[in-house]
Amino acid sequence: MDPIPFVIVFVSVSLTITLVILSIQIWNILKEFRVTVQKINGMLDQSNISIQKVNKMLEDAGKVSGTVSEGVTQVSGFMNGIKSGLNLITTLTHKGGPDGSRES
Repeated sequence: MDPIPFVIVFVSVSLTITLVILSIQIWNILKEFRVTVQKINGMLDQSNISIQKVNKMLEDAGKVSGTVSEGVTQVSGFMNGIKSGLNLITTLTHKGGPDGSRES
């Protein structure tokens, strides 16, 4: 038998086997890449949910601070009203002259 056909068959078989092995490896790499992308998508979904929760907490904190500031404003107005009322009562009950003495 002539050596040239033998070498061609040997090289063809070797290249075929090498291509099959490389194809299997590429298939495994792509499968691993798909799993990795799915995990990253899961983490991004979780972080998106976490961001939504943080935004909700900030909105709630804004509502609470608004409610507290309204209460403080109302208490301040109430105290000013009491102060004005006491000043009015003091002015009405004070029957003194310019020197501060009481006249009966």
